[in-house]
Amino acid sequence: MNERLSSEQLMQLEDKYGAHNYHPLPVVLAKGEGALVWDVEGNEYFDFLSAYSAVNQGHCHPRIIKAMVDQASKMTLTSRAFFNDSLGVYEKYVTEYFGYEKVLPMNTGAEADETALKLCRKWAYLKKGVPENQAKIIVCEGNFHGRTITVVSMSSDPDSYGGFGPFTPGFVKIPYNDLTALSKALEDPNVAGFLVEPIQGEAGVFVPDEGYLSKAAAMCKEKNVLFIADEVQTGIARTGKLLACDHENVRPDILILGKAISGGVYPVSAVLADDHIMLCIKPGEHGSTFGGNPVAARVAMEALEVVKDEKLAERAEYLGKIFREEMASVKSDMIALVRGKGLLNAVVIRPKNGKEAWDVCVKMKENGVLAKPTHGDIIRFAPPLVITEGQLREAIGRIKKSILAFE
Repeated sequence: MNERLSSEQLMQLEDKYGAHNYHPLPVVLAKGEGALVWDVEGNEYFDFLSAYSAVNQGHCHPRIIKAMVDQASKMTLTSRAFFNDSLGVYEKYVTEYFGYEKVLPMNTGAEADETALKLCRKWAYLKKGVPENQAKIIVCEGNFHGRTITVVSMSSDPDSYGGFGPFTPGFVKIPYNDLTALSKALEDPNVAGFLVEPIQGEAGVFVPDEGYLSKAAAMCKEKNVLFIADEVQTGIARTGKLLACDHENVRPDILILGKAISGGVYPVSAVLADDHIMLCIKPGEHGSTFGGNPVAARVAMEALEVVKDEKLAERAEYLGKIFREEMASVKSDMIALVRGKGLLNAVVIRPKNGKEAWDVCVKMKENGVLAKPTHGDIIRFAPPLVITEGQLREAIGRIKKSILAFE
């Protein structure tokens, strides 16, 4: 049926029958391979969003697709009421891969964040001795950890939390990249954890000062507070290391993963921690019908193997430097700032003649590159990590052309 419908007709269907909770770029994608995607009419584009860093391994990676199809043809779901022949194998694999004693499997990034919050609170009451219902978790202004009521309770973005109260209590908001504010917040003996993105993605790829993560982790350790890293968007090779925390040799007490842990093929997320934290949660206290299902387990293992085999972290590190150097050299007063790490980058757009970041993205789409603004004036650039240097340079040429069109 879809083959007979135009892009315009398909967009109208979404507008008529779908909730209006997104404002997509006007392009209808029908096919993807590696760093490239094609719309319904067959036009080709470079994907520079990677489904918010979920398809780090590229669209429809044949190895990951095969792992999914092979497992889906045998068994898809048992629930956790029974054991299955994939979960234990995956749990051993993923804990050894990231260096933790235990994993709690979930499906989405928001679910993984919620899991980490519950785990942290449980640990606070059982191990730290915080009085019941008094645990506090420090979070950062500008954060993005998902869309649940509890997660938007931590947000400082009115679009995320406006009109959704009452909110979940127990969170202390401090400025991002501010160790003085963190030190002050850590004085409260009821603080159980510090939840932080190593780089704030949705906020516009804000990279903290060098040493921020390592110093923050040390400060938490000194106060017996759990350092919790949300690496849903920054993890799995995106920033030039397996984890963004690896840039500062920080090992989080609780590590939150999602998105690219499945290569964008299937919803998979994971929370990793050692026994003294993870075993605070007992049977019946937390779970998910689909969490750790056989398809998810096999897909995640293959997706992580691809990251290792294809040296995607090293590729991201090398190609990211090229991207930032090239974009910083563009002679346009529309470019206010270029920042990022690995292949997670942002260009801050200075409005010109009434044209803003959205207009630049529309122009890029016309020139065959897809990206999306965040917070009005920032364009995030995050292609699949399998992109070749030749493809990257071609895409950069198109991006430059699009920006210079407004001169």
